Amino acid sequence: MWVKLCCLLLYFLALFVLARVFEAVAWYESGFLATQLVDPVALSFRKLRTILECRGLGHSGLPEKKDVRELVEKSGDLMEGELYSALKEEEASESVSSTNFSGEMHFYELVEDTKDGIWLVQVIANDRSPLVGKVHWEKMVKKVSRFGIRTGTFNCSSDPRYCKRRGWLKSTLIMSVPQTSTSKGKVMLKEYSGRRIEVEHIFKWITAHAASRIKTIYNSEHLKEEWNKSDQYRVKIYLFANLDQPPAFFSALSVKFTGRVEFIFVNVENWDNKSYMAEIGIYKTPSYILRTPEGIYRYGNNTGEFISLRAMDSFLRSLQPEVNDLFVLSLVLVNLMAWMDLFITQGATIKRFVVLISTLGTYNSLLIISWLPVLGFLQLPYLDSFYEYSLKLFRYSNTTTLASWVRADWMFYSSHPALFLSTYLGHGLLIDYFEKKRRRNNNTDEVNANNLEWLSSLWDWYTSYLFHPIASFQHFPFDSDWDEDPDLFLERLAFPDLWLHPLIPTDYIKNLPMWRFQCLSTHSDEEMLETFPDSDSDSDSENKEVFSSDREGWEDDELSTFHRCSEGERQGGAEACPCASHSCHHEPREHKASSYSSVSDLEPDWSAWPSDMLHCTECVVCLENFTKGCLLMGLPCGHVFHQSCIMKWLAGGRHCCPVCRWASYKKKQPYTHPQPLSSEPPS
Repeated sequence: MWVKLCCLLLYFLALFVLARVFEAVAWYESGFLATQLVDPVALSFRKLRTILECRGLGHSGLPEKKDVRELVEKSGDLMEGELYSALKEEEASESVSSTNFSGEMHFYELVEDTKDGIWLVQVIANDRSPLVGKVHWEKMVKKVSRFGIRTGTFNCSSDPRYCKRRGWLKSTLIMSVPQTSTSKGKVMLKEYSGRRIEVEHIFKWITAHAASRIKTIYNSEHLKEEWNKSDQYRVKIYLFANLDQPPAFFSALSVKFTGRVEFIFVNVENWDNKSYMAEIGIYKTPSYILRTPEGIYRYGNNTGEFISLRAMDSFLRSLQPEVNDLFVLSLVLVNLMAWMDLFITQGATIKRFVVLISTLGTYNSLLIISWLPVLGFLQLPYLDSFYEYSLKLFRYSNTTTLASWVRADWMFYSSHPALFLSTYLGHGLLIDYFEKKRRRNNNTDEVNANNLEWLSSLWDWYTSYLFHPIASFQHFPFDSDWDEDPDLFLERLAFPDLWLHPLIPTDYIKNLPMWRFQCLSTHSDEEMLETFPDSDSDSDSENKEVFSSDREGWEDDELSTFHRCSEGERQGGAEACPCASHSCHHEPREHKASSYSSVSDLEPDWSAWPSDMLHCTECVVCLENFTKGCLLMGLPCGHVFHQSCIMKWLAGGRHCCPVCRWASYKKKQPYTHPQPLSSEPPS
């Protein structure tokens, strides 16, 4: 997780540097920056009209270029970045979708139950033509969609009873606007009563109703009273301008931020005394002033602070975010971080996508689960102070120059999604290259794995959990090649007799522990030498020769014997198996009685045994006791047998323990012996 987080931070840093490079290139080619002011006198009539349409100011009664230019100057300063965005938006011929309502419930759910937006709905009465024609309606939809106004069409033929109850007996236009200034307040529906059906007149009707929700100040006394008043709103934004009504983008934002930010329009058109404006620091108009408990902030002085809906919306969201805004931001960041797994994971392509789907599900589930207690805590009344301090931190951090750069970069990359996706893909490919190079230096085999091999290993992993669920959680001190073999199931299916062939890999036998059985005698060394002068010397010399032999020689003998036993089992049964002549030499009990005073005189030397083996003195395969110097072999479960006996058992295709039936190739938790209380021999 931390690796993916570091990769995502590196990606954001690369985007920041790339944006600065684009600014430098644009300055080198054109000689201006995005924050540089534009003189409206130098612009053509078409460009001035485009700026007014983006700001939401009507210009139908202004035929002269001079009047249009003055209106642009009255609404706010124009920057190169805003001009570029407006021209690009005009050139884009993307069709905006409009909702077709199916009935009363659909209309109520989207229009009347929406508390933070404006709707424009065309109602078509039964057996009547629409009030606005198709061509003009498409223009209307495209014009109002710039300001976040949603549109739809309600055909009364789908629900005539609802239209009669509403009084919609003729085709008309309905506008939905929040009635109160509180969040999630009531919604009022207003019907268009104008006679002219042109797009500009309908747009003026919409902006007039939206502007009526904004508090308007017409004199300095009212401004002084409002400026010094303390109410529920912690953040207020003032527009000081010489206009009849605020721009449409300003009115649309007042609806969108209902209950969070208060929008106030100060009309200074007929003011004679502007001394109080100078007292509060307002020296020019138009000005967009943000009033917060921390102080005054002049909007438009930093990078990306354009006089447009999109720029001011991102600015206000960063200062006064909703919980939903923070959730969406965390959701985007978590998914971007999860997609890094597609490039960090090495190996087969299918493996990459399987790991990606698993990571996406895990991260999104954890995100939703972690947000549930946060939402619960925010509802508690004694956390209001914490909420206020958090908002204060947001306001302090997001009014800095660095925050303005981040907002400008966000608007730039969100308006160019192809560039954003291509840079993300390029960053991911670089991560994939360096990760692959690092793993190759570490000699990791999974880099060269293909899809079929990985699917086979995935199936083997699944079957290991399905058929041996306990073994998947156990550990064994040595590594088994069987656990890394993904082709066992496919190999078994390749044979007609299916389960008759011993297809279990036999390489694991090399790792099974082997040692010599040693005993400790309770008699003195002199008595033992007198009793067995020849046999002991012979046994000692024999043991020295055996233990001086290499482990590799034992392993070669085992495997050759194992394969001969396998052939013998298939050809002639136990008689044809060469292991029958290789069984342990067990001394008769009469000889034992004559050689030793009693069985209790001998005690096994447990220090020579592996620590994970169970202590025993008898082989359950041949039912004979272990003799001094015989070769023993242990299985992963901890049970011990004669080496030749267990080799014969495994050669018969029974790859499990004769005692507990634990698989002889599967790992198991090592056995720990209790510490003996005393090492003294019994009296």
